[in-house]
Amino acid sequence: MKRVLAAVSIVLCITAGMVSKATAAEGLKIGIVDLFRALNESDAGKKAKTDLEAMIKSKQTAIDEKGKKLEALKGDLEKQAAIISAEARKAKEEELERLARDFQRIVADSQAEVKKKEGELTGGIIKDLRDAINKIAQEEGYSLILERAEGLVLYAVKPLDITDKVIKKHDEAKTGKK
Repeated sequence: MKRVLAAVSIVLCITAGMVSKATAAEGLKIGIVDLFRALNESDAGKKAKTDLEAMIKSKQTAIDEKGKKLEALKGDLEKQAAIISAEARKAKEEELERLARDFQRIVADSQAEVKKKEGELTGGIIKDLRDAINKIAQEEGYSLILERAEGLVLYAVKPLDITDKVIKKHDEAKTGKK
């Protein structure tokens, strides 16, 4: 742990030296972007969220339907347990176990499918947001743009936050407006 802290300290000192030289040569312009907020507030992000919610709702409907069938079979087995033969009870218990396994598989498959779809949707949007950030940095002469991630940027004054510019630039690029 001490080695990691020492290495980080050295890198920060070197970077500070480089930044101070760059600052002396020209003005240092720094920006901060909240990619999570940009993802959620951009037009593409809102659409992706809506699409994902619709997919989750349809998956949940199918899961609920299977769950009801499973519960109905379980209830039937409990009601008939005293009056059916041991052989018939065993057959119903096996069917119940099979349906329970199918139910668990459907739940796991649905979760995996939703997670995959979320990755596909958000991955493309994040790439496009990064492109918008690069364009803003080049057009406006930023020296450094940081991502406002939890624990990474502890404090920054509001004027450094360019998230709204990034969202606007991204949405304009996607709709073809300028």
